[in-house]
Amino acid sequence: MKILLIDDDDKLTTAMRRGLEAEGVTVDVESNGIDGRWRAMEGTYDVIVLDIMLPGMNGFLVCRELRADGNWTPILMLTAKDGDLDEAEALDTGADDYLVKPFSFPVLMARLRALCRRNSTGEPVPLDVADLHVDPRTRLVRVGDEYLHVTTREFDVLFFLVRHVGEVVSKRRILDGVWSDEFDGDPNIVEVYVARLRRKLERSSRAAEITTVRGAGYRIRAT
Repeated sequence: MKILLIDDDDKLTTAMRRGLEAEGVTVDVESNGIDGRWRAMEGTYDVIVLDIMLPGMNGFLVCRELRADGNWTPILMLTAKDGDLDEAEALDTGADDYLVKPFSFPVLMARLRALCRRNSTGEPVPLDVADLHVDPRTRLVRVGDEYLHVTTREFDVLFFLVRHVGEVVSKRRILDGVWSDEFDGDPNIVEVYVARLRRKLERSSRAAEITTVRGAGYRIRAT
């Protein structure tokens, strides 16, 4: 599981990150609404945990704008505001669940697992580039009528590129969107995964390709 935690309470985010990582969860953290919204659009996450009272842009607005931009990642509102109207507004703006502070960590984990299991939005999240079809719900890749075998990390890199079809995306953006903020390895690992994906697509697809833009990054496009 990979989650984005958007909360400006440093003590809480430190404790949550420690607990979640102990459960094998990858956690990225942003402390204000503007940066959190940007990270949510740039990265690929299983769940976004979003506080309501945030500097820059409150959680209600972040949630509303993400949904308006077509981002249907499950959102769990985590907040100190305990009231029916706040909960109703959170759900009306597009949140999938609502948890009041202080909370039980086992309950938080159960909520996160439940959000990962279900697809309550019903939105058409699979994406296509020519004959390439990428479905994040089933994590299957299809080229025409043929399913393409990809590893978990290859899928994440491919889905990130497809979400930005036609754009040139740098290695840094791919690292930030697919790997954790804590990744301190060789950024050239991106080249390894792109090369693998390129070979697989070249064998199976004549209409979608990943190209290298020298000095800038990579781009997936229909040929």
